[in-house]
Amino acid sequence: MGVHASQNARPMATGGAGARGMRHPPLPRGFVAVLLLAWTLLAGGCATAVSVERVDHGTVHQQLTHNVLSAHALSDPTHNVLRRWSLTDRFLTQPENAMADLRALVTQGHGGADEIFALAEMSFLHAEERGGPPYYLASALYAYAFLFPGGLDQPPSPYDPRFRLATDLYNRGLTSGLATEDRTGIAIREARHPLPFGELDVAFDSRELVWGGRQLTGFFPVAELQVHGLDARYRQPGIGAPLAAGTTQGTLAKGFQVAPRVKTPVTALLRIPDPRRQIMGGQVRAQLELYPASETEAVLIDRQPVPLEVEHTATLAYMLDGMPVWEFEFGGFLRGGLLDKMPSRLVALEPYRSGRIPVVFVHGTASSPVRWAEMLNDLRSDPRIRDRFQFWFFSYETGNPVPYSALLLRDALQEAVSTLDPSGQEPALREMVVIGHSQGGLLTKLTAVDTGARLWNTAFRKPPDQLQLDPETRDLLTRALFIKPVPSVKRLVFIATPHGGSYVAGNRISQFVASLVRLPGRLLRVSSEIGKLDDASTTLAGQTGFGSVHAMTPGSLLVQTLARTPIAAGVKAHSIIAVRGDGPVETGDDGVVEYKSAHIDGVESEYIVRSGHSTQSDPRTIEEVRRILLLHWDESCTKRTACGPPGPGAPRVASRTR
Repeated sequence: MGVHASQNARPMATGGAGARGMRHPPLPRGFVAVLLLAWTLLAGGCATAVSVERVDHGTVHQQLTHNVLSAHALSDPTHNVLRRWSLTDRFLTQPENAMADLRALVTQGHGGADEIFALAEMSFLHAEERGGPPYYLASALYAYAFLFPGGLDQPPSPYDPRFRLATDLYNRGLTSGLATEDRTGIAIREARHPLPFGELDVAFDSRELVWGGRQLTGFFPVAELQVHGLDARYRQPGIGAPLAAGTTQGTLAKGFQVAPRVKTPVTALLRIPDPRRQIMGGQVRAQLELYPASETEAVLIDRQPVPLEVEHTATLAYMLDGMPVWEFEFGGFLRGGLLDKMPSRLVALEPYRSGRIPVVFVHGTASSPVRWAEMLNDLRSDPRIRDRFQFWFFSYETGNPVPYSALLLRDALQEAVSTLDPSGQEPALREMVVIGHSQGGLLTKLTAVDTGARLWNTAFRKPPDQLQLDPETRDLLTRALFIKPVPSVKRLVFIATPHGGSYVAGNRISQFVASLVRLPGRLLRVSSEIGKLDDASTTLAGQTGFGSVHAMTPGSLLVQTLARTPIAAGVKAHSIIAVRGDGPVETGDDGVVEYKSAHIDGVESEYIVRSGHSTQSDPRTIEEVRRILLLHWDESCTKRTACGPPGPGAPRVASRTR
């Protein structure tokens, strides 16, 4: 603080010229010290205690997002409310009383949106510390009232940081508030719950548990999961508790079914009519609603579409967690009858949806549908793909003969179409895309070729009716080797496919492993009968192996004949070929298949990716598949009057508006 002289002050007159030269006596040293101390205290007392300090961007962001979820502490807006109503110290020592006091102020009309939000955050913090489920539910109710005031106030601006925080408090509060007693899942049912200020009556329509002929069950909160093994994590931000639901076994179709252990993403929403009035009254009635992500992406609240929170990746990872992949993949290679008891080898992750084109994945040797997880995760995150296609997976014992496995694939595809659309009214079912990796690519090609007698003549020197074979054996061989295109298949994608055979299949180790393969009983009988034929009847006389490895050996009659067989008219095909390193493509390989084997003429496109053989997980391969699928949709759409569900920008909104 400065000391200023008055404008009227004048020097004291001392008289005469002699007075001007007079010197004052010096001040005592102690007095000077006291004077300096007094001046220092005076200056310090007048200086402001407020100061600023420039910080980096990370610190700024931490300050702006400091809240109960990120730092287990109240945010600045909530702190401001507590200070305004002189409740800061009371909340520290008596949090329940402080919240009751603040709620009373709102009930009396002395507070609004700011106080409602503060109550949501305070309730969640207290629930985390010792309040438990009643306060979790209170937090969710307050957050809902802040987000959807129901005409009492304007809803919060999306630019207000409290908007997203309130959404998260609602989602997390609902998840924890409805947790089962053992805390391992979420209770989706009609119930009455205690609140800090009254009771919550939750109604639920059990018909919402029905999903494509199956029953949803075992609801698990997947937002709380940390995912390993998938490179990307995709979430759809929105309102509601994101869950993974299991299903009970429904009616099994021979050619098609939802995978028995499927986990599907669903969202639980607690809808609260007139939320502020109910909450302030103490008795709250709400409707619990359940939305499978395959059916609904948004709901109407206050006549406005609101997106639902969905955890796609976490649900997929939760489903795959603990699967005996090694046993299935190598067991399926070595034991040819491993899957014989399955009602269908063609499975999906959700019930059939009208208007969506099936994309069928066919895995390779000693592999399984699990190997498509990265591609599935990326493709389903794209609403252009998710809303227009449905993903099916074909499983087979990869040690079995290729023509036999291809026969099972063709039969499964045709049975699926006839089961799902017996009257032929679903054009999307007749626009199938089949994608095969490695050996799966050979099976894929065998869905869209007309071999005539080519394959038969490579194995036999006489027509079927002239061979001394059991009728059942003759029928199986005829169906496996006289191949007609599957009418519903319209596009193929070959990924690292050994059209000319695999040089690895011809080495000694592979041949030894192939010798360990045990064919299923029906194929053992077939091979036994073939072994009894003479050279005049078959080219296979004396052959010791009939499994897939023998067929994929370079120079085998199967790959030579199949490579020369053109893809059927009206079916388009694409090649994705993996080549390791940065050397010349033409002489390269992926560690299993050479480029010259994977290359075939007559495809719509050939894409080279610098990768190893398991390229189906490579982002560049996945992007090429995405491009092909979108191209397929555009081209197939021109052939149909109705092109199915809307594209991005028009989410599937539930009609329920209770």
